[in-house]
Amino acid sequence: MTFPILKIAQLINAEITGDENLTIDNLAKIEEAKKGELTFLYLQQYEKYVATTNASAIIVKKGFKKIREDITYLEVENPNKAFFGLLSTFFPDRPKISGIDKTAYVSPTAKIGAKVALGRNVVISDNCVIGDNCMIFHNVVILDNVKVGAATQLYPNITIRENCVIGERVIIHSGTVVGSDGFGFVPDENNHYDKIPQVGNVVIADDVEIGANVTIDRAMLGSTVIKKGVKLDNLIQIAHNVIVGENTVMSAQSGISGSTTVGRNCMIAGQVGLVNHIHITDGTIIGAQAGVSKSITKPGFYVGSPIKEGREFLRTEGHIRNLENYAKKIKELEKELEELKKKSGN
Repeated sequence: MTFPILKIAQLINAEITGDENLTIDNLAKIEEAKKGELTFLYLQQYEKYVATTNASAIIVKKGFKKIREDITYLEVENPNKAFFGLLSTFFPDRPKISGIDKTAYVSPTAKIGAKVALGRNVVISDNCVIGDNCMIFHNVVILDNVKVGAATQLYPNITIRENCVIGERVIIHSGTVVGSDGFGFVPDENNHYDKIPQVGNVVIADDVEIGANVTIDRAMLGSTVIKKGVKLDNLIQIAHNVIVGENTVMSAQSGISGSTTVGRNCMIAGQVGLVNHIHITDGTIIGAQAGVSKSITKPGFYVGSPIKEGREFLRTEGHIRNLENYAKKIKELEKELEELKKKSGN
């Protein structure tokens, strides 16, 4: 697909410096771009590629110092946002299915909305309600009494357990399980573990996106809740009765233990672990591999295991890196002290 550079500039509200007759046939990373392709510069560490890139055009921040005359520059306020906005223009064809495949099973008691697409071997169980314009790909299994909102996309090999609720415009990627049993067991007098029935459900609000191979456990009682606009990366574990607040984002391999509440607009990096029955306040940022063992009541940046406030963590790490120097200095001071004692006769 080819676009005139003037059309692209119009789409992203950019000022052009260079060849206004240029046409662009692809988008590419700055270090890999070829002639005829458009790239972008959004982080300072990539500026080194401006001198060597083979791209024909580059999106840059307004006021960027231009060092080459053979490249057309598109100046915008936010190169990152502008470039990502063009992706759907150049690559409009996402995986799609249409109609209801003959191998799909739909219970007679289920209600299927208008323009719903069901792929091969899809199972829609008793009393389910599937909203208009949903796209449910191959091998998705939806058990009894599930509600799926309009324009939701469920990619292949997803399981939605009984009684769960999924909102509108939700995207769930392959291999995810919604509504698996929470990890609830109680030991008896012989230390044998008896299962605690998990009779709640999972409620996922509108505009949520969930990555591949995520597990969201159903509540023991009540609901595990993923609120509006949440974005979950791949390989995340959400335990029973967890609540994740609106517009919170969470990176891969992180896990939230049971009955913990995460506030709105939080950012949780990869491999973070949160213990059970704590609260993370709105606007909290938690760095990678952090171990969160207590509630966070003040917004800010936290990292480490156990977690520390970001500046405290960096100070502590600085001291740890200097332990060898500290040890040498202590020995020197001890030696000086011994010499002073000898001179004083003590």
